Amino acid sequence: MTLEITGGSDFSALATENSRWTRRYADGVVTFGCPERAPERSPRIWSGHGLGLPETDLPRFLRQLARVMKHQAYWLARAEGSGEGRLWSPGRYDDEDGFVYFAGPCVDSDPWPGYRPTPAFTIALPHVRGLRIRVAAYLAATALDE
Repeated sequence: MTLEITGGSDFSALATENSRWTRRYADGVVTFGCPERAPERSPRIWSGHGLGLPETDLPRFLRQLARVMKHQAYWLARAEGSGEGRLWSPGRYDDEDGFVYFAGPCVDSDPWPGYRPTPAFTIALPHVRGLRIRVAAYLAATALDE
């Protein structure tokens, strides 16, 4: 396992090079899991309001979204109702914690307000495409800035 320091100069936390994602499909939703992560690098969810991911995880998460869109469950759910790309906001980078936040219909079991670390979160399958568009747009924009 290779470790690297991530985050801004004011915030640093260890992150594994190969962060693992899991996907589980049920009842028109996909549940993403990220077991064995330190809370500092776990996804942050404000249930019903949005999702925050470490900026360094975005390329891997984008690949996970692409895999979801290849799954039969995605296409069955999509046929029942189309997802709206505009439900997700453009990514907003927070330089204090190194996370990128996307406002949108992401669900967690935690009822408390505010973004909180979580080992798993759920997105309705028809909304996966919209999030994939926003993550890809963020990555393309940041690549242009470099």
